[in-house]
Amino acid sequence: MASAAITLAADAPTLSSANTGFMLICSALVMLMTPGLAFFYGGMVRVKSTLNMLMMSFISLGIVTILWVLYGFSLAFGTDSGSLIGWSSDFVGLSGVGLTQLWDGYTIPVYVFAVFQLMFAVITPALISGALADRVKFSAWALFITLWVTIVYFPVAHWVWGAGGWAFELGVIDFAGGTAVHINAGAAALGVILVIGKRVGFKKDPMRPHSLPLVMLGAGLLWFGWFGFNAGSWLGNDDGVGALMFVNTQVATAAAVLGWLAYEKIRHGAFTTLGAASGAVAGLVAITPSGGAVSPLGAIAVGLIAGVVCAMAVGLKYRFGYDDSLDVVGVHLVGGVIGSLLIGFFATGGGQSDVAGLFYGGGLAQFWKQCAGVFGVLAYSLVASAVLAFLLDKTIGMRVSEDEEIAGIDQAEHAETAYDFSGAGGGAARTAAAPAPVAAAESKKVDA
Repeated sequence: MASAAITLAADAPTLSSANTGFMLICSALVMLMTPGLAFFYGGMVRVKSTLNMLMMSFISLGIVTILWVLYGFSLAFGTDSGSLIGWSSDFVGLSGVGLTQLWDGYTIPVYVFAVFQLMFAVITPALISGALADRVKFSAWALFITLWVTIVYFPVAHWVWGAGGWAFELGVIDFAGGTAVHINAGAAALGVILVIGKRVGFKKDPMRPHSLPLVMLGAGLLWFGWFGFNAGSWLGNDDGVGALMFVNTQVATAAAVLGWLAYEKIRHGAFTTLGAASGAVAGLVAITPSGGAVSPLGAIAVGLIAGVVCAMAVGLKYRFGYDDSLDVVGVHLVGGVIGSLLIGFFATGGGQSDVAGLFYGGGLAQFWKQCAGVFGVLAYSLVASAVLAFLLDKTIGMRVSEDEEIAGIDQAEHAETAYDFSGAGGGAARTAAAPAPVAAAESKKVDA
C-alpha cells in the first residue's frame, strides 16, 4: 500500500511556474480584448453614441468581475448538479482556495484558472452591446448584464466546460468558446433586439461608422488578444496543442479577411477597411471552437467559409427587419455556428483529441454532437435573453426616449461627448464669450 501511495504521489501534477506564467499572460491578453472590443464598436457608431458604446463594454469589467468572485465561478465550475449548474462553497468569494491549490488535473493554481475564465465571462456580455447601439439606457444595460451572466452565461459555461455539464459529457467540442461565448452572445443579442425594436431612422437615415481608424485599432487589439483567448484555453504548453491553436488562430483569421474582402469586391465593388476588420473578427470567432481539432489547412477552410458566409449574413437584418446595429448576429452568432459545426467535418483526430470528422473518416457522429451543443445553447440564450429584456422593458424601461436618441445618447446618459469641438474655428476669447445655451445647442447639432 505504501509503494502504491508513493507512485500516486509521484504521478500527481505539480505546480508549473512556466504554465502559470503563460496563463497569467493569456489572462491579461483576454482582458485587453474588452477595451479592444470597445474601440471596435465605438468606431462603428455615429459620433453621438461613441462614449456610450465604449462604456457598455467597459462596465462589464466592473460588474462581471465582482459577480464572478462572489458566486459566478462557483456556478460555472463548481461541483455539478444535474448536468445543468455547478456549486462549490469553497469557490464562493474564492474564500476556500489555497495559494498553491491546483486546478484539478492541471499544473496551474485555481486562482489562475479562475481569473482566466473571468475574462471570458467579462467579454461575453460586452459582445451583446454592439447589437443595441444608440438606444439603451445605461442603467438598464448594467442591470441586464447582472441578470444575464447569472441566468445565462454562468450555467452555459458549466454546460460546455464544467465537469458534469451536459454538453461536456456529451462530447461537444468547444476549444475556447464558440458556443459558450459567441453563439451565446449572438443569440442573446437577437433576443434583445427583437424585444426593444429598431433605432430611430433604421433603413432611412445614414448610420455609417464615424471613425474607421478606431475600428481598425479595435480589430487589431482583438486579434492580438485572441491569441491568449485561444491558445491559453489548453491551460498549458506541454503537448503542442496550444501551439496548434495559436497557428490556426492566425491562419483562419487571415483567410477570413481575404474571404470577406473577395465577397465584398464581387458584391459591392470595393475592398473596405470595415470589411477587413469585420472579416478578421469573423475568422477569429469561427476558429475559436475548432482550432484545437483541425489542421492549418482545415483552419484555412474554416476561415474562408466564415469570412464569406458572415459577409453575406450581415445583410439579413435589412431583409428581415431586425436592427442588429453592429452585426453581432451576423458575425458572432453565424461565425460561432459555422466554426462549431465544421468541427464535424474537419476534425483530424490528431489535435486536442482522437475525434475525427467526416472528411477524416470519422463519419457524422461528431457533427450531430456539435449540432446538439450549438442549438441547445442558441435556443436557451435566445429565449432567456428575450424574457429578461421584456421584463426590464416593462419595469424600468430599456430604451432612452426618442428625443434623447436623436439628440445623442452620449449627452443623455453620460453628459459628455467623445470629441470637443468647442474651440474649432475660433479663439479662446470667442469660445469663452459664447453663451452656454448656444454652445450646448451647437454641440447637439454636431453630435446629431
